[in-house]
Amino acid sequence: MVKFSTSHRGALGAALAMVLFAACSASSALPPSRGLITLSGARVPPDPARMDSIDIWLRPELQNIEEDPTFLIVTGFSDGPRMPWEDFVIEGDTARLSLDGAIAEARPTYLVYAHLHLMHRMERLEEWLPDAVGLDGYELERAIVARTADVWFYGRSLYGWAPYLPLDELLFSSENGYLDAYLLTARAEEFAMERDAWLDESAGAQEAYRTWFRSAFETNPPGLR
Repeated sequence: MVKFSTSHRGALGAALAMVLFAACSASSALPPSRGLITLSGARVPPDPARMDSIDIWLRPELQNIEEDPTFLIVTGFSDGPRMPWEDFVIEGDTARLSLDGAIAEARPTYLVYAHLHLMHRMERLEEWLPDAVGLDGYELERAIVARTADVWFYGRSLYGWAPYLPLDELLFSSENGYLDAYLLTARAEEFAMERDAWLDESAGAQEAYRTWFRSAFETNPPGLR
């Protein structure tokens, strides 16, 4: 069950407020970047330069989400895990999405996903993700999901956001070169044509991804469970 009740305006929550406060000045030093590790020992190493580059675009994007009156993002809380694209809809200038109420720190990550889709719909994507201008379908979704994973990486690495398995699976897949494998496996029906092309072009790609994923998370990846 999902309850849609909270807009982004004036109710971004402690996690988003923390990011905005920490990044309020362009000259503010970021906290040290920390590497991430799964229970099985898979690692994503620290990368201060990467965090600096994310901070440059994330700070103004979060500010725009909070202050821009031309759109609205309405969030709801589900009673279980949700990825940003699940339950996600856009109606006019309003986006609605849900997230697991048990992990409030994930909220900025979900808001950026919704914001980028709104910006595409409003023909303003060049302001926030210029490399994705002109993309559509799977390629657009891939670009937006990659940015979404970056937000989670930023929060986990710099501010110690608590682990959350669904987003950690996405992050580790993206950082290890498996973003296409993740999306085309987890959302196989949605991107059936792209998945078929991927499997045709890369013999054994899905099994290689499954093997890596099981070593990292000790379970099969989303879409193969």
